[in-house]
Amino acid sequence: MSKQKLHRSPEPPPRVFAEPDNGLTAEQVRLRTESGYDNTPANPPSKSVGDIIADNVFTYFNLIFLILAGLIIYSKNYRDLSFMPIIIANTLIGIVQELRSKRVLDKLSMMNAPVTAVVRDGKEEIVPSRDVVLDDIAIFRAGNQISADAVILDGNVSVNEALLTGESDEISKSAGDTLMSGSFIVSGSCRARLERVGVDSYISQLTMQAKKSRKGEQSEMIRSLNRIVKFAGIIIIPIGFALFYQQHFLEHRNVSSSIQAMVAAVIGMIPEGLFLLASTTLAISAMRLAFGKVLVHDMKCIETLARVDVLCVDKTGTITEGNMSVNSLIPIDGEIPEDRLAGLISDFAAAQSADNATMLAVKNHFNSPTGQQIKSFTGFSSEFKYSSTVLESGAYVLGAPEFVLRDDFAKFRETVSCHSSRGYRVLVFGSCDSVPDGKALSGSVRPICFILLSNPIRKNAPDTFRFFAEQGVEIKVISGDNPMTVSEIAKQAGIANAERYVDATTLQTEEAIKSSVLHYTVFGRVTPEQKRMFIRALKDAGRTVAMTGDGVNDVLALKDADCSVAMASGSEAAAQASQLVLLESDFAKMPDVVMEGRKVVNNLERSGSLFLVKNIFSLIMSTMAIFLSITYPLKPAQISLISVFTIGLPGLCLSQIPNRELIKGKFMTNILLKALPAGITDAIIVAAMIFFGNIFKSHQEDISTASTILMSVVGMMILLRIAKPMNALKWAIWGMCGILLTLSMLFLSSFFGISGMSIQCILLCVNFSIIAEPMLRYLTMLIDGIRKLFSRNN
Repeated sequence: MSKQKLHRSPEPPPRVFAEPDNGLTAEQVRLRTESGYDNTPANPPSKSVGDIIADNVFTYFNLIFLILAGLIIYSKNYRDLSFMPIIIANTLIGIVQELRSKRVLDKLSMMNAPVTAVVRDGKEEIVPSRDVVLDDIAIFRAGNQISADAVILDGNVSVNEALLTGESDEISKSAGDTLMSGSFIVSGSCRARLERVGVDSYISQLTMQAKKSRKGEQSEMIRSLNRIVKFAGIIIIPIGFALFYQQHFLEHRNVSSSIQAMVAAVIGMIPEGLFLLASTTLAISAMRLAFGKVLVHDMKCIETLARVDVLCVDKTGTITEGNMSVNSLIPIDGEIPEDRLAGLISDFAAAQSADNATMLAVKNHFNSPTGQQIKSFTGFSSEFKYSSTVLESGAYVLGAPEFVLRDDFAKFRETVSCHSSRGYRVLVFGSCDSVPDGKALSGSVRPICFILLSNPIRKNAPDTFRFFAEQGVEIKVISGDNPMTVSEIAKQAGIANAERYVDATTLQTEEAIKSSVLHYTVFGRVTPEQKRMFIRALKDAGRTVAMTGDGVNDVLALKDADCSVAMASGSEAAAQASQLVLLESDFAKMPDVVMEGRKVVNNLERSGSLFLVKNIFSLIMSTMAIFLSITYPLKPAQISLISVFTIGLPGLCLSQIPNRELIKGKFMTNILLKALPAGITDAIIVAAMIFFGNIFKSHQEDISTASTILMSVVGMMILLRIAKPMNALKWAIWGMCGILLTLSMLFLSSFFGISGMSIQCILLCVNFSIIAEPMLRYLTMLIDGIRKLFSRNN
């Protein structure tokens, strides 16, 4: 809850219905301000910087690692603190990512009206918009943004309500009509009483919802990593205590050695480097996309988009170019010659503002006015779907045939449908026997001609939609235009099942929307609220949904989608609320983003299995040490050595290699099954090394070194297996890691606890290294066979 709500009085002060020329008194303004009924913006429901830092620093696992570090310092084994840089890096990356998201959301603003003109004590004043109060009499003029929800008392204005309709069309408003905050006055002036201010206003409610972070909404990969960490967090405490007890009290090792063994086992069970790898890989992908003119606000969406199976798009700006053009003029009654008709329409258009693509196209095409005097006009009404101009020769209207002709539309339905089915937007131009006022037409309209317009289809649209069809992604076209027209354009763009269309005005219930959204491909005459309902219905059906949008009215639907994509040419609010922004407003960039996501997911599945090898080995070996009374063989520094050169470094390198394969299966299942054979192999050969090393009376340091070498050998084997099919680059990565691992053992032996070995221990190490290869191969075949058998049975 925002602070503003907390200091508000539970009940508003008594309403005052002041005269438009008088306004509120200074005392009435003071009372409302003190009661909290001013226009102070809603505080964003985001965490503070301090909260973000605290949430990332004071975590359960950071506490565990802090305790482990303290135990290592106590035992004076300082070199075993080699795991701490990874922990610090994980924490810093988490803080930076959250601060970046917070900065983007806090910048999101839909209100850009710094001051508002009000009437107080009979005088006009200019005050900061945050200081207007409930019941204030505000004066709105052309160019002003409406700062709070209001009701017009006197005057007439044309309003751009893109927030409500998604269309930059003018709506005529007069006394008694409502003005919604965030809308703009295009022409005229009025005095209006403020009915809802501050957190109660429409714009504040929209902003609050848009700024809500997506708590609990994570990509499948991140959810899988969280489950792994949660599992590790549950088991490390009892295993850590049991292992220390076994090592110190049953094996009679000193406190320092027992702590060393326990810390090595616990660290081995926590995939601390996996989160670092995932964060680093996503960050690099975001940078790579930025070079391709794609801005990433939320890095997790890179993976989500690669898994999307439904993509919701608008017609204009996605399938077609943003600009419109007039294709032809079709006379209806033939009474007016075509050249005179063009002049009449030019006179009509001269009165109108070119504030939307349709009227801009009409004005550009019909640009030879005859000079008739313009007596009055109304801008386009998105509610009643027409604009009007009163000339010397009479009153004329231009708009959607079904709204303008009304009862007479049936006579022309076939003609309109014929042109709409060819992808044209059809407008009717006619004379009216009454003076239009921007409201519902009352007089009859005599149609004079049809005007056919169209948006050119983007040249790369068919290729882009063909790509998504090949990837199994279903397209849903959601538009405010005539569904038949949108359907035809979708067909021309190569969208599958584009002939399945529906008029959204017929979808009056939630059940109808849920049923239609799964059956139809094209939706026409869609309202902004319906867009959001479509997204929710698809998600409720188990689909992973991406949505493209460019208007403020798209913001809430974009927030509800699993992955949201905005065009940079659209509204700033839509761009800030979206996870991805196409900086060149080029929808053809989408396949590149999908391919980047595939590379991230497939490569992290491959690299993630390397990390789980260590976790599986540590879990099995710790259990064996506890129940079979054997000494845990490895030290924390040795675990770090193996992690760097057989897991971390190769994992990072492999995560950047191109990978265009389809994402198959679940992330958790895939990495677990790839890691299981190597983890079991490590545990068996290290256990055998300990067993036979004790038989030959090998020193514990020798066994520890031999176990490190054996795990390194198996690590290089699993790396080779996971990297297949091999190419020159992968061989170079594999060779580099092997060389660096060997050099570290030779020249940094004291730091990593590597010691010389007896002849018996060397022979055992060589023997078990040879045995490891067929063991790993046959275990892999066994687990793959079990997986295939299980898949067939299910």
